[in-house]
Amino acid sequence: MGRSYYSTVINQPADAVWAAARDFNGLATWFNPPVTRSEIEGGRAADQVDCVRRFLLGEATIREHLVALSDVDRWYSYEFGDPKPFPVNNYLATLRVTPLTDGETSFVEWWTEFDPEDAAQLEHWTAFFAAEVFRPALEGLRSYLAG
Repeated sequence: MGRSYYSTVINQPADAVWAAARDFNGLATWFNPPVTRSEIEGGRAADQVDCVRRFLLGEATIREHLVALSDVDRWYSYEFGDPKPFPVNNYLATLRVTPLTDGETSFVEWWTEFDPEDAAQLEHWTAFFAAEVFRPALEGLRSYLAG
């Protein structure tokens, strides 16, 4: 099993960071580019557990299924929908926002656990999700919140 992890500090209050990040359909708002379009399938709400977001990442269409969300603890978890966008199985990702007590800042973490289809690719996918997905997405969130 692989685990990919990225964290950062965003100089905004946790409530503000969570308000932007918790919108499961919000990637096109704060991670644009490369996400240029996003929608929740079936007319469901973007914070409704079991909803599916479908978004365009570059040229690829990706579907993700929201499996849990906690406003109290400021986190949500999701898994890939079909078709899988990457050759990994059992992908479960979590984004969490934690207030820091030293000022109006937030600690933001994003991680996933997964099984690569090819065990020899474990290191590649571990580095890829952290460096090519989570890091730039959180940089986009930081820029969006900074105005």
